[in-house]
Amino acid sequence: MADKVGGIPVIDFGPFLEGDTTAQRTVAEQMRQASREWGFFYLENCGMPAEQLAETFAASKAFFDLPTDEKNRVAWQSAESNRGYVGIKRERLDPSRPGDLKEAFNLAPEQPDPDAHKNLWPKGHPQFEETMTRFLDECIHTADRVLQAFALALGQPADFFVDAHNLHHHTLRLLHYPPLPEGFEPHDGESRAGAHTDYGSITLLFQDDVGGLEVRTRAGDWIRATPIPGTVVVNTGDLMHRWTNHVFCSTPHRVNVAPEHRHRDRYSIAFFCHPNKDAVITCIDTCATEDNPPIYGPITAGQHLHEQLTNTYGP
Repeated sequence: MADKVGGIPVIDFGPFLEGDTTAQRTVAEQMRQASREWGFFYLENCGMPAEQLAETFAASKAFFDLPTDEKNRVAWQSAESNRGYVGIKRERLDPSRPGDLKEAFNLAPEQPDPDAHKNLWPKGHPQFEETMTRFLDECIHTADRVLQAFALALGQPADFFVDAHNLHHHTLRLLHYPPLPEGFEPHDGESRAGAHTDYGSITLLFQDDVGGLEVRTRAGDWIRATPIPGTVVVNTGDLMHRWTNHVFCSTPHRVNVAPEHRHRDRYSIAFFCHPNKDAVITCIDTCATEDNPPIYGPITAGQHLHEQLTNTYGP
């Protein structure tokens, strides 16, 4: 059985990677239950090298320590690209609230099409590009294993979701939440990251030890997703919500200004796993019945992402 932290399940992924068919089905069922009841779970023993994760966090910190004008030379430009540096308060994850008290850097797998958008790398820092490219590859590998478990949980062929993600239209996002000044009081609903759901299929989230992530329960309460060393937080996004006809839930979450940590930098890394942009997201046959027909009509993954990013950043 999966353990729980504050109610959020903790699932050992080792038996899925190394066990027999029975062990894999047990893990897949735990993930199905967690995704149905919470939309969130911690995954341990997922195969992500600890040394590589530490190296990536160090490289992220080094980037955010660069002068602001240097970061702005690789600034985010458009929803079509969705790459580059996002300054503090530039993004509003909750469009009804002020800009988020964070900065970010987005990158993505490079596409073979010569006309495709390219990553915006800061000049003079080749090690940063190398570190992030290696970590991106590791995230793709881990996400594919999670997607295989989800397919098993839904009675689909093992590569059902992996095939729909094989063009790697994903986004890796580095996040930095600066310390808040002494005496700072949030106003008009300011927060480090406003309440939102993720746009894609699944997200892999790596946290430092500062914490601040909060998840909304089905009852409407907010609980902390306390960092657990050696785990990655997995949550299901809006497209998985649609794909599975609400069998897997896309749950609102936020990063709050926790009083005990307001004086500390917080760093996290999110890998947003997104289906191929031309993939048509329509209800999976095993997720609908006569009594529970499909809730949503078809939509392409690319159309959905563009709409959500436009709402987030504004015109």
